[in-house]
Amino acid sequence: MLKKYACLFLLLCILPLAGCGDQRILEDLGFIQTTSYDLLPDGNLSISVSIPQADPETTSKREVLTATAKSSKEAKMIMSRQTGMLLVSGQLRNVLFGLSMAEQGLHGHLDTLYRDPSISSQVKISVVEGNAGELLIDDYKQHPRTGRYIDMLLEKEALGQTIPKVTLFNFARDYFDQGVDPVAPIIKKHDKNYITTNGIALFKDDRYVAKIEPQDALIFSFLKGKFREGQLNIDLSEDPKDKKEVVMFSSLISSRKVKVVHGDQGIDKVMFYVKVSGSVLEYIGDARLSNDRERHELEQRISQYITKKGNAMISIMKQHQIDSLGIGRYVRNRIGYEQWKKMDWRQELQKLQVECVIDVHIKDYGKFR
Repeated sequence: MLKKYACLFLLLCILPLAGCGDQRILEDLGFIQTTSYDLLPDGNLSISVSIPQADPETTSKREVLTATAKSSKEAKMIMSRQTGMLLVSGQLRNVLFGLSMAEQGLHGHLDTLYRDPSISSQVKISVVEGNAGELLIDDYKQHPRTGRYIDMLLEKEALGQTIPKVTLFNFARDYFDQGVDPVAPIIKKHDKNYITTNGIALFKDDRYVAKIEPQDALIFSFLKGKFREGQLNIDLSEDPKDKKEVVMFSSLISSRKVKVVHGDQGIDKVMFYVKVSGSVLEYIGDARLSNDRERHELEQRISQYITKKGNAMISIMKQHQIDSLGIGRYVRNRIGYEQWKKMDWRQELQKLQVECVIDVHIKDYGKFR
């Protein structure tokens, strides 16, 4: 009986100690919020991390660590020697890649992130026009926490459709899927004052090869899929000497259909039919929007302008043999997987006729008639 009580006493003493091995104190953890990667001329990586400061006794809002190493894990070990906190990746929100690194290919570096169970698949991927480390390290007077500033900027712009919201999951899905290539938003630093989004990076497999300019990013969204919300400014003055005609659309609603035309020799062409409706927020020009005929003429001019831009965008993709719009998925579904496997899709895409027709409708033009 005495032995039984002794064993029970020992068990009660051991149980509270069982969880002590993995104990973590919140104030001692360094939650990495943003990471940047740059490729150096000697082949090494320059990696920086931004960690928000929770300690009320420090004046700085964040701690930035930088290391040069051959891999991200080696860099993390070097950086852990620079701080008193234990570095953890569970709160990582954004990963920034410098342009030089994106041009060489991202898959090897993203694979490290996929394999880390502490990193969420919803971490956002962006390409920095220039050096990603410099953009992350710099302090912006009006935004003391640069990591949070970048995260809010990307979230807000993605809601307005000026950039796609690209996560680790999205990038990996498009990289491994057949008949589509990944895309990612581009951001850029302007001196030390502010950061802006600066278009959309188009990848061939995992290598950056071309860019959609920021003023055309919404037209890319029209072709990529349907959405609600967004604003578009259109300058219809083809010649600077012409009279100025500018339209600002808001509250845009877009829908898209893709038609694969099959002929005797295989796929003849692929057509994108897009319908866009929106409210005219601002119009500078001679047309009277209250007049049905003049308003419909304006709609036609806008439709032709956007269609021309969309077709130019498709030409760039065909020229670089990249399928950022996922045209291959529709072709694969039309011809069957056996025939698809025999096809060199990038070669076929370059030869295939792909066009878009974008139809714009003005649903509202203000209180004044």
